[in-house]
Amino acid sequence: MISWVKKLWLQNSEPAHLKTGRWGEEQAAKFLKLKKHKVIGKRVFVGKHDELDLITESNGVLIFVEVKTRKNEKFGRPFSAVNKEKRKCLSRAAVAYLKKKNIKPDYIRFDVIEVIGEPSEKTPEIRHIENAFQLDSAYKLWW
Repeated sequence: MISWVKKLWLQNSEPAHLKTGRWGEEQAAKFLKLKKHKVIGKRVFVGKHDELDLITESNGVLIFVEVKTRKNEKFGRPFSAVNKEKRKCLSRAAVAYLKKKNIKPDYIRFDVIEVIGEPSEKTPEIRHIENAFQLDSAYKLWW
């Protein structure tokens, strides 16, 4: 368990881009709650390298949400960072999560949320791309 002092120190020593990313994830979670999603997990680590930004449930669908935050779109849309390799990592993480929790939902989905802005702004632009991609063919659900 991390003490609150160490946690505060880690947050204050964290690079700006990671703080912005964490802020974006919080904005995305608030946005999804307004859309009546139940947030099941935030920053869920499965394995050594795989992380799921958000896991939500809505209308009987388990949703794995990748959040991409950018200050602006000077270099393109945030969604473009969810390339084939990233989709494969997210698929691997989702299957590992389902196995670890031993759950077999009727439906799963992968969404992407784009957050445009930075912590100093009160209202970022948020775009929700539902069913952004399918489970990578390298991974199978076992039920």
